[in-house]
Amino acid sequence: MPTANQSPAADTAPDAARWVLGVDSGGSGLRVALAPADAPFHAGSTASREPVRTVAAGIDPAHMLEQLVPMARELLKAAGEPVLTAVTIGAAGMATLGDGLRAELPDALKRELGVTRLALAGDAVTAYAGALGQRPGAVVAAGTGLIALGTDLTAWRRADGWGHLLGDSGGGAWIGRAGLDAAMRAHDGRRGGSAALLELAEERFGPAGELPGRIYPRTDRPAALASFAPDVARCAGNDPVAAGILGDAARHIAEAAAAVCPADGGEVALTGGLFKMGEPLLGPLRAQLAEQLPGATVVSAAGDPLSGALVIAGALATGGLRLPREGRLLYVP
Repeated sequence: MPTANQSPAADTAPDAARWVLGVDSGGSGLRVALAPADAPFHAGSTASREPVRTVAAGIDPAHMLEQLVPMARELLKAAGEPVLTAVTIGAAGMATLGDGLRAELPDALKRELGVTRLALAGDAVTAYAGALGQRPGAVVAAGTGLIALGTDLTAWRRADGWGHLLGDSGGGAWIGRAGLDAAMRAHDGRRGGSAALLELAEERFGPAGELPGRIYPRTDRPAALASFAPDVARCAGNDPVAAGILGDAARHIAEAAAAVCPADGGEVALTGGLFKMGEPLLGPLRAQLAEQLPGATVVSAAGDPLSGALVIAGALATGGLRLPREGRLLYVP
């Protein structure tokens, strides 16, 4: 495996000989990929379903290293022990919970993997890099939650990503909660209710009167709410209440994109599991983006956050990082 005394060779190696490691850490576990610096989308990868622990002080660096180092060594061995030039770690909560990672990982990764070029990024930044690379524009990343990130390559702009109680407007938990509200309205006989959503809610969660006890105590409440979002999409073709919920979600998503998009427009990419809901959401969203961002071009995301971590690592390895190194969003020691 690479050792610390290999880093000078990495500095003089041609791009084709530089290899980089990308890491994506979130609620579903840890994913690690290894690729040539000049071909970040041609990667070997491995994954752990065990999420890195979050303790009182933030994301636990010891637990991350305990998982990451053996996974990295496994990938390096399978690739024939290339020189590892740069690493990018993208993590959910990096901006607010990453102090321990910023303090400990640079020395630890130099010691364990012989790498001195490191970037620590929020998962929204790696989602951006995966979707648009290093081009100016805006990316909306939406699953259970929702965050928009944009840049003109001089600074980052962020909108939402404030969690299911304070924001994430238009995300999966937001849609699911709105759908359950409509179901409970129908259960009570209040205006704005949907009998179709009530039926689906009871199929998924049980009797409507027992719903608070099934939702409120859950530690994964946002995910539980988001699990109902596909049911809202299923109803949207024949139920005006469900269609209205998705129309409102589309408006919120477009508002987040408009808040962060560079003044001269640019590209807007959508990434994340929420957009797999298809036309019931994408149809109204296209209309809202055209209205709120008439100068922007909506494009398909080129890759996911793990790909984005590799893109950033490749740029670090070759000295070509153009994305803003700003505070806690993209930290390069």
